[in-house]
Amino acid sequence: MEVKVATQELVEPQAEAIERFRHDLDALIGAQGLVGVAVSGGPDSLALLALTAAARPGSIEAATVDHALRPGARAEADMVARVCRTLGVPHQTLTVKWATTPETALQERARAERYNLLSKWAKDRGLHAILTAHHLDDQAETFMMRLTRGAGVRGLAGMRRSAPVPGSDMPLLRPLLGWRRMELEQICADFGLTPIADPSNVDEQFERVRVRRALAGSGWLNSRGVAASAQNLAEADGALGWATTQAWARAVSEGEGEIRFVPADMPREIRRRIVLRAVARLATEGAGAELRGREIDRLLTTLAGGGQATVRGVLCSGGKEWRFSPAPPRR
Repeated sequence: MEVKVATQELVEPQAEAIERFRHDLDALIGAQGLVGVAVSGGPDSLALLALTAAARPGSIEAATVDHALRPGARAEADMVARVCRTLGVPHQTLTVKWATTPETALQERARAERYNLLSKWAKDRGLHAILTAHHLDDQAETFMMRLTRGAGVRGLAGMRRSAPVPGSDMPLLRPLLGWRRMELEQICADFGLTPIADPSNVDEQFERVRVRRALAGSGWLNSRGVAASAQNLAEADGALGWATTQAWARAVSEGEGEIRFVPADMPREIRRRIVLRAVARLATEGAGAELRGREIDRLLTTLAGGGQATVRGVLCSGGKEWRFSPAPPRR
């Protein structure tokens, strides 16, 4: 495979794409930052690999996660390794070791294992951030999936350009959120890369595949417009976070392992966020996972009615003043 990334061989479309990508990446991490690229071998991640190798030569490593769920996965990882050797990019294959192969929530559990392995790899290698190839069409699909579940502002804000890796403090960067899927496919062609066809991308047992096809066949839904709405909601979510911090300073007191909150006439969304923050600070269960929508809704209703509930190992008591403290040990 001939990978055309040497600067002196660049044609105009490649040079323009690299400069555009460099601008997007520099906005997320300084030019001296060492980055790790998650590469599956599909068109999106191969385009990310080629662009990063051209924009940050010598400051990039790559990893491929073998989820050990498909017979061809190891061969795909080996293909990515060969491309990386051509590009002069250090590469490592990370293999998931399942105690029991999951039979339900396959994509969700695979995602959790993937991020866990990538985070450990990046820390071991002394990297400053992990890059993933999520793009504008992915963002539109995420928005529509969450919309059908009744998500609030935070959920509809979709994927952030910069966020911690789930379950870790390692930065996760998405420099391609402004790029379309077709643009990334063209970049692979421009750089002489032949992507892998992942069969899961056409398997309609997965919700994302069904949403992707619905978006493509709708005719009136504009993915760029949907993604722009997600970005606007991300800014609104940031503003609500700022307002929550101000409300916390005024209405919350902490001491002796207890958090007290006087909700008064605060808007429900601010109450929601303060309760989520209080529970997160005191939680002893749940492995750091935030309360889900229905859980927090039930808890808010209970507290507003003056009742009590225990969530994530935190005893929550309502009334005019809401109190949060570690729950007594279970018998």
